[in-house]
Amino acid sequence: MLQMKLCGDLILREKCAPVTEITPDVLDIMDEMVGMMRDQNGVGLAAPQVGQLKRFLVMMDPDTETVFKMINPKIITRSADVCTMEEGCLSVLGADDLPVYANVTRPQSVDVTWTDENGNQVGATMSGLPARIVQHETDHLDGILFIDYLSPVRREMVMRKVRKHK
Repeated sequence: MLQMKLCGDLILREKCAPVTEITPDVLDIMDEMVGMMRDQNGVGLAAPQVGQLKRFLVMMDPDTETVFKMINPKIITRSADVCTMEEGCLSVLGADDLPVYANVTRPQSVDVTWTDENGNQVGATMSGLPARIVQHETDHLDGILFIDYLSPVRREMVMRKVRKHK
């Protein structure tokens, strides 16, 4: 059973290695991650959040409930248009065991490529919420958390809430 890694765990700051072979173990972990994501009312989960330093993630388009299992995802282009939206993270929890939220500005749309669970190369242009989710989750694969985009004052406000969780 996978364990959720929380803010402060150094694994969340590691850069993940590419997946070189799609093994039954990788597929099982991705399936378990989808279950964890749904159980915790999340829309995305990256491998390091469950202690795996490999480049894969799962995410869901909240509008269609389509689940994407992405192996070695890569954002190819980011739009010049940006938007600011509230973001939270299943690894950044407050005292109430719920995610802490903060406004983050990101590109409005992205072109992304990945390998699916069947080994097929896939590409898509994502905009709105799916674009935000894939950017947030691919950041995790590079050891970046959404709080890294906040001003020092706002980051400290979020971290105060996180420290109360511990």
